[in-house]
Amino acid sequence: MQQAHRPGNLKQSNKSHKSRHRSKRGISAAVKGKVNIKEFVRRNRHILKKEERRHQASQIRKNKREEVLAKKRGLGGNRNPPFLVCVVPLNAQLDVQSALVILKTCSEGAVVTHSPNGILHVGLPNFKQRFSFICPEKDNDFSLIDALKIADTVLFICSALDEPVDEWGEKALALSMAQGMPTPVVVAMDIEGVHPKKRTTEKQNVQKLISKWLPDEKIMQLDKSSDGLNVLRRIGNQKRNVIHHREKRPYMLAEEVEYIPDTEGDSGTLKVSGYLKGMPLNVNGLIHITGLGDFQMSRIDGLEDPHPLNMGKENARSDTMDAEVTKVSVLQIADPAKQESLESENVPDPMDAEQTWPTEDEIKQANMDTKKKVKKIPKGWSDYQAAWIVESDAEGEGSDQENEESDDENDNDEFMSCEEDDSDQEVNEQDNDFESVAESEFGPTDEKYDATIDTFEEHEMLKKIAAAREDQQFPDEVDTPQDVPAKERFIRYRGLESFRTSPWDPKENLPGDYARIFQFENYDRTRTRVFKELEDSLINMYGFYITIHVKGVRQDLWKAYHEANANAPISVFGLLPHEHKMSLMNVVLKRTGVSDEPIKSKERLIFQVGYRRFIVNPIFSQHTNGSKHKYERFFQPGSTCVATFYAPIQFSPSTVLCFKEKKNTKLQLLASGVLQSCNPDRLVVKRIVLSGHPYKVNKKSAVIRFMFFNRDDVVYFKPCKLRTKYGRTGHIKEPLGTHGHMKCVFDGQLKSQDTVLLNLYKRMFPKWTYEDCIVTDRDGKGSDVME
Repeated sequence: MQQAHRPGNLKQSNKSHKSRHRSKRGISAAVKGKVNIKEFVRRNRHILKKEERRHQASQIRKNKREEVLAKKRGLGGNRNPPFLVCVVPLNAQLDVQSALVILKTCSEGAVVTHSPNGILHVGLPNFKQRFSFICPEKDNDFSLIDALKIADTVLFICSALDEPVDEWGEKALALSMAQGMPTPVVVAMDIEGVHPKKRTTEKQNVQKLISKWLPDEKIMQLDKSSDGLNVLRRIGNQKRNVIHHREKRPYMLAEEVEYIPDTEGDSGTLKVSGYLKGMPLNVNGLIHITGLGDFQMSRIDGLEDPHPLNMGKENARSDTMDAEVTKVSVLQIADPAKQESLESENVPDPMDAEQTWPTEDEIKQANMDTKKKVKKIPKGWSDYQAAWIVESDAEGEGSDQENEESDDENDNDEFMSCEEDDSDQEVNEQDNDFESVAESEFGPTDEKYDATIDTFEEHEMLKKIAAAREDQQFPDEVDTPQDVPAKERFIRYRGLESFRTSPWDPKENLPGDYARIFQFENYDRTRTRVFKELEDSLINMYGFYITIHVKGVRQDLWKAYHEANANAPISVFGLLPHEHKMSLMNVVLKRTGVSDEPIKSKERLIFQVGYRRFIVNPIFSQHTNGSKHKYERFFQPGSTCVATFYAPIQFSPSTVLCFKEKKNTKLQLLASGVLQSCNPDRLVVKRIVLSGHPYKVNKKSAVIRFMFFNRDDVVYFKPCKLRTKYGRTGHIKEPLGTHGHMKCVFDGQLKSQDTVLLNLYKRMFPKWTYEDCIVTDRDGKGSDVME
């Protein structure tokens, strides 16, 4: 057999012809039968025909329709919990009981019952639906918030004769919209009392006023029995607004509450009965009772529905179907081995902070990192000082003065500003001038008028407004102290080459409180896993009328709560895993237009995050992208920022409300927002700006004074970069003399009116000031009992 000739490595290969257009035969010869992977997959994929596509679309529509119907049927039926309606008047003078009388007498066959807590139940057999009505107190903001938190529908009532929406109505609308409004229904009463020729015009005026708040809602009339039937039909057939932060958890409204004290000890068992909604409830988990705190459960009992919908034969059939629930009264019993603990803080081990010798790999890696960097070290500097200054190469943005409070915090983060005392004296002098002018112009005030004014609060407010105005005009600018060296005064600050890109280790120099908190490796991944496990692993008791046995409720706590909140609704929320443990919470807040008062960082505020209400002193920072976020000394009106504080973990989404305690007045809603994350590694960095002024200006250099006042400070901050308000950048070349003058080089000639700036940075941490709002007083001003 003759062997074919095989060309060697030295065979000549000429260039192919450079043709712009290749034929299909040439392309197929070039690829040599190779097939693209995408083409291969696409060829084998089944392509739906026209009829198949039409059938697929109809199946998708059918599934969505069934899903919507299932959600609608999940409320109001005989085997489902009733529609929980929160009745809110938009005028404080309006009596809601007249509206409830119309609703419960609108149908002859209506079944009307009352629960021990005063909740009105109306069942309409012809509608095959049930409704529950709850009326929160008008003079208690927290009572309104707690009722809206668990309501399916909110029924706003206004009057055509009086002012439709007064100050209380605007506040109720603002609170409901900030927290997450349930399905709204707006009705107008007393239209029959208007002259027949003016009824249409009056109703249109009310509609125009309500449309400013609820543009999609059409006002209904509520004066007759037929109007009541229309309102109930609207409530029963309306598309529900989904409030995600409560739908992800089990929750219920207490229809009946009974406290059984223990024979021995100071605690007892609280039995709470009601219709369970939301996700399944696990007896081994924890529950949160609004106004009382977090507790463990001993067991869950299933009871017969006390407010049935009488429907003759169908009702008898449903009673036989519910026989299993009524016979087996105990649904779940807690297992002490599996029950979640009430411990909320981590117990730090003092040996964890022990310094260990670095390994050989760490030493090699450190040597490699130091070889890559080229550093210019001043004479007389140690290796430690040189390494510190490389991290501190300063560069930043902004300018303002708030050295008065937090710039100069000691190791305990307490205010110790050198300039604070002087600035306070200046503000006090301005206050005295203001008072003298007021007295000379207007004369002495009446004693009765003085009794209603808190002069100390007014003086504090004047100081705060002056500091906030100065913070807006000169952001972060501070004065260099003359009696203390700047390198000692600002020893905790560092410079950065770039605020955006320079590295900053989030685990560096953490305070002792960080040893008490918990942190997720991946917050979003844990949240997704917890939600999925809750849906899949437990038996759903949605709509069951159950009794929860809550153990370990202190007798003095329950007595104080019951006396202060006798008529307030009691809401119960089941906690997800880890939601009782403390961590660092970050919430995004936006100021409301109610008040123009500046809010200072570390000021005492009341927060409501989802189902939980507490008191903290947060720190504020900018809501920006990136790894570092600039600390804000004031939460200015009309702005958006992120508040950071220590609080129990909560999985988003959750709405956030921020209140301020006002003396001689009720609570004021300052801001609203959403929960961002529970991440202790979020870097909140405070910036201070040291300023100097040109003394002599040359073409490329200038002599700067008033930034420092001794030679050592100039040498210490020499590696830091400088910038000016007119956009020039430069660095310190050398000190001149011994009084703080320095020669600086810039990228262009300075103007004589320019200002030279040096930026320094320090990481900020909140204080551990968490307090539970355990018992609220009648006026809603705060808490009587704290834990």
